[in-house]
Amino acid sequence: MLRVAVVGSGPSGCYTAQSLVQLDSSVRVDVLDRLPCPYGLVRYGVAPDHEKIKSLQSNLRTVLEHERVRFLGGVRVGEDGVPATRLRELYHAVVYCVGAATDRHLGVPGEDLPGSWSATEFVSWYSAHPDAVDDGFVRDARSAVVIGVGNVAVDVARMLARGPAELSPTDMPQAALSALAASRVTEVHMVGRRGPSQARFTTKELRELGALPDTEVTVDPRELALDPAYLDPSALPAAARRNVEVLRGWATAPGRSAARRIHMRFFLRPVELLAGGGERVAAVRFERTVPDGQGGVTGTGRYEDIAAQLVLRSVGYRGVPLEGLPFDPATCTVPHLAGRVLREGTVVPGEYVAGWIKRGPTGVIGTNRPCAKETVTSLLEDAAALLRRELPGDPLAALRAEGTEPVEWTGWCAIERAETELGVSLGRSVVKLPDWESLLAAARRSTS
Repeated sequence: MLRVAVVGSGPSGCYTAQSLVQLDSSVRVDVLDRLPCPYGLVRYGVAPDHEKIKSLQSNLRTVLEHERVRFLGGVRVGEDGVPATRLRELYHAVVYCVGAATDRHLGVPGEDLPGSWSATEFVSWYSAHPDAVDDGFVRDARSAVVIGVGNVAVDVARMLARGPAELSPTDMPQAALSALAASRVTEVHMVGRRGPSQARFTTKELRELGALPDTEVTVDPRELALDPAYLDPSALPAAARRNVEVLRGWATAPGRSAARRIHMRFFLRPVELLAGGGERVAAVRFERTVPDGQGGVTGTGRYEDIAAQLVLRSVGYRGVPLEGLPFDPATCTVPHLAGRVLREGTVVPGEYVAGWIKRGPTGVIGTNRPCAKETVTSLLEDAAALLRRELPGDPLAALRAEGTEPVEWTGWCAIERAETELGVSLGRSVVKLPDWESLLAAARRSTS
């Protein structure tokens, strides 16, 4: 019987477990996660008002409820947790599906001023990630700048413009809902350094901005005209062409009265965050850019300051090293060959990667399926050799004996019940528990 540990319970981890049990009728899979809750970015990265995407949890749930799959939450792997070498002793194979755990930086002066945050930190707060901090993101802010033009940037801009009536039916934690309901942010600037034809958002998410109640989306036609592909979008891929059409509609629409405005800006590159009174961020200085004819942009030496008491940086994710695994700092991924971990160019039997830590932070949720299947195919090709090593017994018993007490599936179900009860008590639907203490207390009810 082949025993496999999958580290990470997000889409890549769940799809890896799914492929394993589908392709080998005898394999047993333990899905380990640092958090007591499964689903990764589907739970903690998808905007709370995107119910259709969040419904993917039901598909991932089916995987984790499979009779040959165990969910073991609250298990830290690596530094301050179970060493990678110990996992290799307990399992025939280990597949790391740990994602890209941190953000890219702008690398400009003032980036670390109070009031400047990564978009991921903001998303973690309104998604109730237990590591999130509530540092008054929107308190005293009237104008916000979102740096980036991908779907995460669209998400955070939309959350800033949403009213409490639209947010209350979601599973957003109560503290975040109350803060956003009291927000005085009326101006949101979403800014990209390149043109509209190169923006990374999808058309569906872009259009949602135009459907927000009492919110106007503005676009400067002069900025759009700087993009040659905007003037003639016929050669663009279909998705980019649809984006351009949406932006053109907003650029030519007459202005209207609205409580909030989202300003879509292009060809502006952040060069400095400027402090105001109390040393908090007060504005972002941008340099006007123009296309360089090779798909990039070049600076013009002309600058513009946009007032902002809140800055959210959404310029991409990057992977971080995991103790005990090789790491390529250039790509921020683990070196691999078809999912097999490479150490100094040599395949390491029994160690594998899937998801963002394998390929970088690219693609959509569905991209993880073929990525996971490739890795699992490699693993199962190695199975005969891996099975020659005898294991000490049930890994769960060994983990417990060494002081690790995982949150099993019954514990997660208890957390779900507690979140339903909290929602009922607040006159809402399901409301997420926002911190480690409440999550673990709920999980313990399953054993009491």
